[in-house]
Amino acid sequence: MRLLSKILLLGVALSGFVFADAINPSDLSKGGAVARDQQLSEIRDIMRGGRGGYLDIGFHYLPFRTQTPLQSEYGKHDGYAFRHHAAVFGSGEVAPEKHLGMLLWLERSGWDGEDFFFVPQYNDFSIQRSIATWGFSFTDSKTDWTLALGMQHQNVEHVGKVYPHENDSLLYSWAHLRFGKASAQANFYKTDWRLFRFSLDLESRAVYGGRSSGLLTYLPNVSLAMYNADDESDVDSMRVTWEQNLYGQQLYAEVSYDLSDAGFHSAALKFYPDPSRMIGFEATCLRRHLYSGSEDFLWGGAIDLLFVRFAYNAAYDYEHLFGTKGTFVAEIKFNLATVDGLLFNRGGARSAPLETNVIKMDQSSKHSEITPLNADKSGATKTIEAKGIRYEKSNSASNGGAVGSPASTEGGK
Repeated sequence: MRLLSKILLLGVALSGFVFADAINPSDLSKGGAVARDQQLSEIRDIMRGGRGGYLDIGFHYLPFRTQTPLQSEYGKHDGYAFRHHAAVFGSGEVAPEKHLGMLLWLERSGWDGEDFFFVPQYNDFSIQRSIATWGFSFTDSKTDWTLALGMQHQNVEHVGKVYPHENDSLLYSWAHLRFGKASAQANFYKTDWRLFRFSLDLESRAVYGGRSSGLLTYLPNVSLAMYNADDESDVDSMRVTWEQNLYGQQLYAEVSYDLSDAGFHSAALKFYPDPSRMIGFEATCLRRHLYSGSEDFLWGGAIDLLFVRFAYNAAYDYEHLFGTKGTFVAEIKFNLATVDGLLFNRGGARSAPLETNVIKMDQSSKHSEITPLNADKSGATKTIEAKGIRYEKSNSASNGGAVGSPASTEGGK
């Protein structure tokens, strides 16, 4: 606990001395599409098992107004970019090896002149948006397939004068189908599609009944995502993402490539001290498209602990916190998934070490309860044979013997 307090104080101190580049209003306008895609991507990861449960909650903490200023046509404005998110999934067995589940993903994000949790300032440069994704899932674990369906709601609370016009409320539908290690996901606005994602999660993971070591754990995880931003049926952009286990399901490389732009998008090298992914370290590189038409590469990294995540110029935070750059970002969060009693972080390959120890203790206690008291160290049961002499009282008048003389011997020689 003392170490965590020191890390938090260090993050706050560094944030005070490093000032971020200004955020552009166009990045905030794209925040809704980015958040909807991120929620469906997380649902895809959780539906890899299709059963069990999942809990996620978090918010970004920025102690200073100068960390995420907004650059508009009226100049630079100090304020706070914010992102609050929560997710929950739970399932139960309704028939042998058949599971019915419910899921809910929530996010509230935007920019405001004041740091807040519930009531924003709502000034001329503020924007607040909330997104809710909900649905139901059905999984047949015997044949290993999952079907999930639901809706997405995007609501705009407030839009300042420096942003393009947005509809107050938008309703989307989504569907997810998984069979084995292959899955397909689609997102629709009315009758027009907005997203189609096809994924192959080939890596063998122990939490889903696979291997904990061996060649099968080095198979890649690949996804192809296609996006359509307008009402036309053509593809506006395509992105391929390749995740590769490099060593013991602890060291991973992840590369994303934009096919529509024919260019590199981002890369990350991630290290997890334990395959459950409770703690992680990452170094990232992102190709940025600047508004002048040129591009550059943004290098950064992050430290992901159990309850807090620190990042500086990390690709994930740049894309999901409206282009935040040049400052340290802290996210207070908690993330935990479970399948068949195993505990791990989203995307983890094996159970957390604590859960493994509990299983071993249960097995040893169960063994001690069923071992007979007269068993030897090897567990074999011994047969105890009693030998002795039985005495009978006899009438001295009838046999002339003394009282207590031996009448018969059992088991004697």
